[in-house]
Amino acid sequence: MVLPVTAVTAGYTKITQGNTVFIGEQGLDITSAMGNDTQIGWWAPGAAIATSSPSWQETVATPFYVSPATFGQYTGPWYRLNAQGKPDGMIVAFRVADPNLDIRVLDTTVSVDVTNKWVPRGDQVSFEIDTNLNPIFSRGTSSSEGITINVQPPQGGTYSALIDSSGNANRIEYLAVSTPTYETGPIWDTGNSLYSTGTYTIWAECNVNSMKDNYGVAGKTISQQTSLLDQDQNPLISVNVPTTSPTAQIATTSTTQNPATSSTTVITTIPATSQITTIPSVVATTVPMSTVSSGLTTLETTPTKSAGFGVVLALVSVCALAAVIILKKQH
Repeated sequence: MVLPVTAVTAGYTKITQGNTVFIGEQGLDITSAMGNDTQIGWWAPGAAIATSSPSWQETVATPFYVSPATFGQYTGPWYRLNAQGKPDGMIVAFRVADPNLDIRVLDTTVSVDVTNKWVPRGDQVSFEIDTNLNPIFSRGTSSSEGITINVQPPQGGTYSALIDSSGNANRIEYLAVSTPTYETGPIWDTGNSLYSTGTYTIWAECNVNSMKDNYGVAGKTISQQTSLLDQDQNPLISVNVPTTSPTAQIATTSTTQNPATSSTTVITTIPATSQITTIPSVVATTVPMSTVSSGLTTLETTPTKSAGFGVVLALVSVCALAAVIILKKQH
């Protein structure tokens, strides 16, 4: 299969034997990697390369395009094949890799990761790029290609450079990220008057050899977007405003007994209070077995009768009756 031919440009296009190329790159010069061979083969992991046929093979030429459709499922080493379709000296022409790209935001003033968080105005910010694209930048140099950090202010647009605490402008476009973990250092003074208060959107992207144009997948050639809130007050701390508790109202009705006077409802306002009122305990009191006068009502109490009192009373009555009968007979 012959892949599309595009013009070769200077920069990071020259591929030597054993280099890593990334899905989406186009316009690569693979002359040095291929020698006189025009075919490459891929074997599944664990296959006996020397004694078996490749699992997949391609015919290639310069300029070379690492098509996502063709190479997306076949990452790893691709071997040069001779005219018979056999490995040519077990030589790896190049390795195909699936790119990955991520970015973090660091507050260097307090040494805290503030990705998707808040930074106090005036703190210094650094960026950390985590990627496997660093092998690209060992191929050569370029002032117009690399990894770009996009910082979008609340009002829109993006910056090409950021001002640090010394007033220096630090370019954030076309960075040559030469290590898997790359830190810019404190390049952004968030308190500078050029930067407004609000939420900034931040992401990284890599379009070296048009890889983003051909393979613009989040997390691959474009990082996931992150946010950074630049303001004086921590958004997690709210300001408590004292509130006035509503007053309670109790409606009382007059108890005037004069029919000519209509009952009147009086609204009494009782200010609300958070003070806890202690309710006095009620102590039981023994009421004397006597007549208790309380205002207009008289309560009469009768002593409690002991057990057997009714029987004794009956016997006394019988005896009294007998005595009366005896007296009558004597008269």
